[in-house]
Amino acid sequence: MSERIKLSASEWKIMTLLWENEPMTIMEITAALKEETGWGKHTVITLLKRMENKNAVSYVRKGNAKNYSTLYKREDVGVEETESFLKRVYRGSIGLMVNSLIQQKALSNEEISELYDILKKAEEENNK
Repeated sequence: MSERIKLSASEWKIMTLLWENEPMTIMEITAALKEETGWGKHTVITLLKRMENKNAVSYVRKGNAKNYSTLYKREDVGVEETESFLKRVYRGSIGLMVNSLIQQKALSNEEISELYDILKKAEEENNK
């Protein structure tokens, strides 16, 4: 990603939905998020316009409907957002973040096992 896009929490909800189901119309997005958010069509339209201005989404018109898709891969935006979060909150240190989670007892045994697997894979990749 050449430039970092900054998305609000509401915009993240739409991006996540689109990554899982794109392309989607305004009505499909509204219906999918209605129960969780209570948003109506006009709120979704406003958010999509903001996201278009940030070059996060685009649409293709089919008849009267606009079919929205993302302009970034989830992985690219996720890496950028993770790096930004780590810099802001933990001075860029993954170790500080994990230590904080451990101190707060915020990790389940399943998550700890998953971390071990991830670290083992990273170590194998680094030793190639």
